[in-house]
Amino acid sequence: MDPKDHFGADVARRYDQDHANSDAVAETVEALRALSGGGRVLEFAIGTGRIALPLAAMGVPVAGIELSRAMVDELRRKETGAPIPVVIGDMTTAQVPGAFALVALVYNTIDNLTTQAAQVACFRNAAAHLEPGGRFVVETLVPPVQKLPFGETRSAFACEGGHIGVDVIDIATQLYSSTHVWLDGNDSRALTVPFRYAWPAEMDLMAQMAGMALEHRWADWTRAPFDRFSRSHVSVWRKG
Repeated sequence: MDPKDHFGADVARRYDQDHANSDAVAETVEALRALSGGGRVLEFAIGTGRIALPLAAMGVPVAGIELSRAMVDELRRKETGAPIPVVIGDMTTAQVPGAFALVALVYNTIDNLTTQAAQVACFRNAAAHLEPGGRFVVETLVPPVQKLPFGETRSAFACEGGHIGVDVIDIATQLYSSTHVWLDGNDSRALTVPFRYAWPAEMDLMAQMAGMALEHRWADWTRAPFDRFSRSHVSVWRKG
């Protein structure tokens, strides 16, 4: 499925509210600023500008690629400074002029690419945008399969504050879908999005194919050590 089918106007309008976590945003923005070394940053799947806008407010030059026009409309609605350059297109192929110190793909969005070929193309497109020595950083979940009993395909990941979430996972194809249900009094709404997970080692190979090598792997944006208990990873590859 095309990701644009899942991020229309209704989802875009509620996106920041549904993903509100000011501490996580602050940690992400500060880490990206440090990784950029003050150079230009390109955010793949820039979305509503949840990360890009505060990063730009710190004086970091930011540009973006985004498939959903509705998400970019929300970004434009929130802008108070100079407009962030955004190319509407697929992060596997879309091009932004110039070279960048950092390309960033955060909040599990690599999984929105539901084939291995698309994920490989994303790594190659990131490398094509980087200056020599530039970095590509990906934040995503460790594949959510360790807690599955043998043969089970469903795993609940949220049940609090009027939000219920269930993953349906196929370990044979590495495909999964996440269904969210939000409850508000007598009202409810639901969203199901397809994904493909990749193990960190698989991403390292994708990076190698694109001319990049692993520089850092952390459990989160606080740079906590990554180990067998980590539920997510922030991985940084450097272009040769």
